[in-house]
Amino acid sequence: MPSVQQHKIQPHWWRKSFVAIFLGLSFAYGSVALFAWFGPGGIDAPVKVQFNMWMISLIWLPILAGVFLFRSAKTAFITLLGANALVYSIFACLWWLQ
Repeated sequence: MPSVQQHKIQPHWWRKSFVAIFLGLSFAYGSVALFAWFGPGGIDAPVKVQFNMWMISLIWLPILAGVFLFRSAKTAFITLLGANALVYSIFACLWWLQ
């Protein structure tokens, strides 16, 4: 039977918080940038500005909450770094192909 010490989530909470704040926000910006530039109407659609602004928080807040489900800050960092690399790579490829 695993001990209580093995299942604690608390030891890395501040590192996980920093990972979620910085890499989570970066991921939210990248996701919204994909929609803003390549979504309906493109970047010049006037009605998308407010929607894009609010979508950042709707993407970022679940990341802030969900990062504490990782076992360590290192796995959270690697996962969010990979997600950021994927989002910005897709953005760069679509930008280049345009």
